[in-house]
Amino acid sequence: MTAKTFDAIIIGAGQAGPPLAGRLAAAGMSVALIERKLVGGTCVNTGCMPTKAMVASAYAAHLARRAADYGVTLSGPVGVDYKMIKARKDKVSNDARTNLESWIGGMDKCTLYRGHARFETANTVRIGEDLLSAEKIFLNTGGRASVPDLPGVNDISYLTNSSMMDLDVLPRHLVVVGGSYISLEFAQMFRRFGSDVTVIEKSPRLIDREDEDVSDAILSIFENEDIKVHLGAGDISFAKQGNDIAVTYSAGKAPAVGSHVLLALGRTPNTDDLDLDKAGVEVDKRGFIVVDDQLRTSVPGIWAMGDCNGKGAFTHTSYNDYEIVAANLLDNDPRKVSDRIEAYALYIDPPLGRCGMTEAAVRKSGRRALVGERPMTRVGRAVEKGETQGFMRILVDADSREILGCSVLGPGGDEAIHCVLDLMYAKAPVSTLARAMHIHPNVSELLPTIAQELKPLV
Repeated sequence: MTAKTFDAIIIGAGQAGPPLAGRLAAAGMSVALIERKLVGGTCVNTGCMPTKAMVASAYAAHLARRAADYGVTLSGPVGVDYKMIKARKDKVSNDARTNLESWIGGMDKCTLYRGHARFETANTVRIGEDLLSAEKIFLNTGGRASVPDLPGVNDISYLTNSSMMDLDVLPRHLVVVGGSYISLEFAQMFRRFGSDVTVIEKSPRLIDREDEDVSDAILSIFENEDIKVHLGAGDISFAKQGNDIAVTYSAGKAPAVGSHVLLALGRTPNTDDLDLDKAGVEVDKRGFIVVDDQLRTSVPGIWAMGDCNGKGAFTHTSYNDYEIVAANLLDNDPRKVSDRIEAYALYIDPPLGRCGMTEAAVRKSGRRALVGERPMTRVGRAVEKGETQGFMRILVDADSREILGCSVLGPGGDEAIHCVLDLMYAKAPVSTLARAMHIHPNVSELLPTIAQELKPLV
């Protein structure tokens, strides 16, 4: 069979693939964009957009239950219509996907193929009966939920972050196995919808990549909402118990018995069924595609973007991957992965915004450092809103006065963190933040005040 030739092939229509297709097509290149599931990838279909739509519903329910705290009276108890919550979530996701499909369909010189792509050589790809070739191939295949081979896991019906999106009944008791970002968002969300929720985590604390006091604060937030949390779980196993599922997490302790189980135990890259070996593309021991600082793989003419390269499992890192590739290929701008500063958010309520180094990482580096902190109980905007859980912290190099990192756990933390992140990209000294006049009343207005009150990190 003669291959149909394109200037570029993009495998995966997640957060990097479509915008790259747009840039390449606008530059006059013919592009084949391949997607075997739904355009938009994890973010649009099973990740950011649908889950944050549900977080918004959960927040509304929580705030309504607290109405009396604000002097607001309701005529009856607060109820939740889970089918309507799901319908709203589906509309948000479907509208985004439809708009993206329309944009892709309107691109000149871009052809969308639907199907499972596999390499035949380093520059040829097969999708069913179609054989495509190009001198430039870009991988944006994303990732999926990991399901470890735990005892009994194949004997039960379990949920992952993806299948949770299809759930059309509210769990009576949701047992969440895992204590990191995805698991915590679902745990709080479904507790606020009315489910009993139990979180089981093998580590001695939640989200153990964060500083200990951040983990402790989040644990307190969960306990205040009557979410049961079991840390330091030993040998986790599963068994059917009537219509329920029993999750054993520590010898000698009664199992957690729930109507539904969510497994949130990490992510696996979608690289195991692309026949990468036929192209000679190198992967690491976890299956992530090995790339250099400009996202080139081990094979000239093949790049990898997004979750499949292990450089960041976020929508914003995937999109930034596209920007790096496009800048190098089309703009003569030598951007690279190492230019970016780690930044992300945990979308519980209140949210955690994080950028740069944690306090633990700064201590480990051995450098002299300064730290400034303030609890949300001393932030006027948080007090006014009646949302005083959490705190803010800024870390600074004592010699260069460079901002090393920041954590904002509190109302608007996912937005306020950008005040610091942008200054870090500008390589501005902390005095720039300290001298800034922010708007009152606001959570972020206290960041300059914290920058004026730095003390040695001991």
